[in-house]
Amino acid sequence: TGSGQQSVTGVEASDDANSYWRIRGKSDGSCQRGTPVKCGQAIRLTHVNTGKNLHTHHFPSPLSNNQEVSAFGDDGEGDDLDIWIVQCSGTYWEREDAVRFKHVGTEVFLSITGEQYGHPIRGQREVHGMPTANHHNYWKAMEGVFIKPSVDPAKHDEL
Repeated sequence: TGSGQQSVTGVEASDDANSYWRIRGKSDGSCQRGTPVKCGQAIRLTHVNTGKNLHTHHFPSPLSNNQEVSAFGDDGEGDDLDIWIVQCSGTYWEREDAVRFKHVGTEVFLSITGEQYGHPIRGQREVHGMPTANHHNYWKAMEGVFIKPSVDPAKHDEL
């Protein structure tokens, strides 16, 4: 049941090659590579292997009956239901921070609980949207490439 779009699932292993997502700005190009992500900033999360964006809409999720989260679009291009707000405690999303992602269009939080699929994706957990902030919707970057902001060349102090 649901939208028929590609499922988004979670696994325990932090080094699963299918678990990599690229952080991008909204389609207006408001996020340049190497620029720190601000708390409260609108982003898109694009799956590295498929080029689809993390997406949600008003369909019930198959296991928990929360809101379905899917992968949508082609080559990183989708629609306005691919936009999430980063919620964190400081000014910027820091590498070690646990953050929340709140969906702009439907106002749910990206969440994962204990519901596991059977065949054909046995052991993978359902990722879904929940209407309230709680301990099920904290996320932490565990692997990947972290780009430090570049130093302003005008302030370079070497001889």
